[in-house]
Amino acid sequence: MSERLWPSGAATAIGSMPDTDPAEAAAVVFGELPDFPHLPELPGRGVGADMLGRTAALLVDLAVDVVPSGYRVVDRPGHEHRRAVDLLRWDLDAVQEAREKAGVTPPVFKVQLAGPWTLGAGIELPRGHRVMTDRGALRDFTSSLLDGLAEHVAEVQARTGAPVVVQFDEPSLPAVLAGDLSTPSGYGTVPAVPAPEARQLLTTVIEGARRITGHPVVLHCCAAKPPLGLLREAGADAVAFDLAALGGASAAFLDEIGEVWDGGATLFLGAVPATAPGSPPTLKDIGEPVFRLADRLGFNRSVLAERAVPTPACGLAGATPEWMRRALALTRDLGKAFVEPPEGW
Repeated sequence: MSERLWPSGAATAIGSMPDTDPAEAAAVVFGELPDFPHLPELPGRGVGADMLGRTAALLVDLAVDVVPSGYRVVDRPGHEHRRAVDLLRWDLDAVQEAREKAGVTPPVFKVQLAGPWTLGAGIELPRGHRVMTDRGALRDFTSSLLDGLAEHVAEVQARTGAPVVVQFDEPSLPAVLAGDLSTPSGYGTVPAVPAPEARQLLTTVIEGARRITGHPVVLHCCAAKPPLGLLREAGADAVAFDLAALGGASAAFLDEIGEVWDGGATLFLGAVPATAPGSPPTLKDIGEPVFRLADRLGFNRSVLAERAVPTPACGLAGATPEWMRRALALTRDLGKAFVEPPEGW
């Protein structure tokens, strides 16, 4: 699916933001990213507001609670699960209010949730093993996730009036593929998941999300050297990654990026630092590496306006409120530069 809902030159963000006020976060998103706003995530509020807790709040007929090692499957929703559901509801209220105050319906609205491998790696079964180690449990989680996503998308559409794009976050995927996740004892590691198996499950959720929304699906991985080819082979319409991952990148990795782009995928390019750098960057500082990437891969620079969306490098939860606003403004201005590059770039 290549349909692009967002206007040429639109910019968006990955998801998380600093502080704890959902009304303020939603107002900033609609103000700074009017062409491609997203549902803000505020992990600073604690348990239930982080990526795993927030995604678990969407699960249907499955519940999790908090134990010393993290999230664990339980028989019935407890206090922390109910808190995660409430936090998400408050966030949706804030988004609806911000949209009404803005007085316009955005062309598209993005929601984010943990992908199946990150969810399966980060939540434990009752005996302490990761959900991903039990393929039956992992299938159940995936099915529950898609059921919950359908309800979530319907509510977001009703509150925003906009078509919804789904972004699956998979920061744990490289560790899943490499066998780098620890066992409950801490003395061993979970066996690596073969790439074909990882790809198949991703395909299941991508196709499921696409059926729910009828629109492109984004896969995000901000780990170093993300498996972009695998994400695209799984069916992702767009892949999001941190441009800093290109630092010292091999020719093979650059070829992989070029193949993904040439194959028709949209690249969500994490160009703006997620936390304030030592010296304030200019728009040119931020933009030149992106234009050089297009040049280096042999693409006409017009590809940036056609099949690229600028974003911060990753989530902004660790940023100061001042840098968060500056980062979103730079991201928005970079999108405009994709359409009309300033002289001298």
